[in-house]
Amino acid sequence: MAVEDLTQVTARDPNIENDVRAMVQRIVDGLFRGDEMAVADAPSDGRDHAENAAAGGSDEVATVAIGADHGGFALKERLGFRLKEQGYDVVDCGTDSTEAVDYPDFAHAVATAVASGRADVGIMVDGAGIGSAMVGNKVPGVRAALCYDLSTARNARQHNHATMLTLGAGLIGDALAWQITQEFIATPFGSGRHANRVAKIDVLDHDHVGSSR
Repeated sequence: MAVEDLTQVTARDPNIENDVRAMVQRIVDGLFRGDEMAVADAPSDGRDHAENAAAGGSDEVATVAIGADHGGFALKERLGFRLKEQGYDVVDCGTDSTEAVDYPDFAHAVATAVASGRADVGIMVDGAGIGSAMVGNKVPGVRAALCYDLSTARNARQHNHATMLTLGAGLIGDALAWQITQEFIATPFGSGRHANRVAKIDVLDHDHVGSSR
């Protein structure tokens, strides 16, 4: 068909674009449903993956500290509920409503719970997840990572031995946030060549204490 003819068809039928958009949306929705089914069919808490962790520290997760600001409150509540369903102990660091608050306060509470050993890992939800990751990485002993898909969640744990996950409630949906959470918790540290690199990150916790800026 000539270009002129194609233009005429589009002009005659303005619903074509809407039909195509609807078809694409149905395909995308089907893919997400498939991902959710795959997660549902996986081991209930993913802790069997931790058995493959290399020597030098267990990656098994039993207790999760979780927090959020007002923008992440609803997602925090849903994630916390599902974690409890799966048998994890959950330390809720707030906030407790959608009233406006400052995310650094709650990100710091989550990071402190991890650094003190009160929780094995932490999860913090704000609008974009960026600021909370910055806060988490200010706390010695914590390695915070903003994750926005399964690959970044897996990489953060396997390569960087991240201990705190930050999520942007304004950027990802509930289903993806849950899948990221599951992947983050289930993935063990890869150790090997990554261990020396992570050790160099940890040294910085002490090298810059008290330094002037």
